[in-house]
Amino acid sequence: MFHRQLSRHALLYTEMVTADAVIHGDQARLLGFDGAEHPIALQLGGSEPDKLAAAVKIALEFQYDEINLNVGCPSDRVQSGSFGACLMAEPELVADCIRAMQDAAGAVPITVKCRIGIDEQDEEQALRSFVEIVSERGGATSFAVHARKAWLKGLSPKQNREVPPLNYPLVYALKQELPDLEIAINGGIPDLDAVATHLGHVDGAMVGRAAYQTPWVLADVDRRFFAADNPVQTPHQAIRNYLPYVEGCLSAGVPLKSMTRHMMGLFAGAKGARAWRRTLSEQAHKDGAGPEVLLQALSCVSEAPYLEGHAA
Repeated sequence: MFHRQLSRHALLYTEMVTADAVIHGDQARLLGFDGAEHPIALQLGGSEPDKLAAAVKIALEFQYDEINLNVGCPSDRVQSGSFGACLMAEPELVADCIRAMQDAAGAVPITVKCRIGIDEQDEEQALRSFVEIVSERGGATSFAVHARKAWLKGLSPKQNREVPPLNYPLVYALKQELPDLEIAINGGIPDLDAVATHLGHVDGAMVGRAAYQTPWVLADVDRRFFAADNPVQTPHQAIRNYLPYVEGCLSAGVPLKSMTRHMMGLFAGAKGARAWRRTLSEQAHKDGAGPEVLLQALSCVSEAPYLEGHAA
């Protein structure tokens, strides 16, 4: 919801939720969201077609705009469950999963998030083969490709987001070779200028760490890429627009810290950013903390039409 204050049109993704958790867990907590958050995609993890289809049917009740199968996460926990990036080695199984999900989803798009390969695989051969099998056998038409290999042994999840070299040209070539597929690119995209460069070669760009660590990067998305007015002109406006949601969640028992931990980097590079972060980190976790903490933190930073690098 906080990121939605910065763009009305960017497609937002949930954290990955396993099919088992959807089937057996607290569905309202795991899948529920405010209607203002559309368009939003649910990211699922799993490797059993029947379970994924069941999870999709449950998710349909929550009216997601897209459901994405994660075949890119390299964590040990994910590998032990036989899903995530290790499935890059099993494209036929992924195809079966996608087909089952599509049969359950009706008109809701089913998409794939993957890597360019894993471990010792030849990147060019592995990516092309994976996408061809999953698209031809599974019927997938949309892939978000993290342009790094995942090393399942020897690198931590954090290292897997940073150490393997990026290979953007390989993803560009995939789009050229398979023009009928929708190909988005992911991995190491720091700002909207980089997004614009990528969009000269592929159909979309997925921004992960930058959107979390420096969320104001999204503030000019609507104007630049959707021919629409930006919803806010300052970070202060975004926070003020967010406050009614915060108040509603607080009244439902959600602690303030759960709603502020995603905005620590909102003022990155601005005078007063350190005081903003310090106020939130020291005050938001306290019992009874409410909107006054956000307003106090906000007072540490002067309001200006746009931060440097985001001129209107």
